[in-house]
Amino acid sequence: MQVRAVAKDVGISPQKIRLAVNMVRGKKVEEALDILRYVPAPTAKAVAKVIKSAAANAENNFQMSPAELRITDIHADKGHTLKRYRPQSRGRASPILKRSSRITVVVAESEE
Repeated sequence: MQVRAVAKDVGISPQKIRLAVNMVRGKKVEEALDILRYVPAPTAKAVAKVIKSAAANAENNFQMSPAELRITDIHADKGHTLKRYRPQSRGRASPILKRSSRITVVVAESEE
């Protein structure tokens, strides 16, 4: 059985979050959290939070063993974009795009 957790409107661009997501794809939950604990980027904290949530969902709602959980699917998609404008010379304006993302984690018990 697959259990998922989603974090919506994370205030970091998906391009930055994908760097941390690619490090833990296919790993066991405990191993993934150990890897993310030593990554200095703030994106690692957001990804670890969603992984912990997916593991807690599996443990509490479906009585799965947390030691046997493996990340089967993890991805970061784009969320909404806040659009702001900065004044430029000659009366012009240039856009500032503040991107957000949505992190989805799917965990399942490993067959080993």
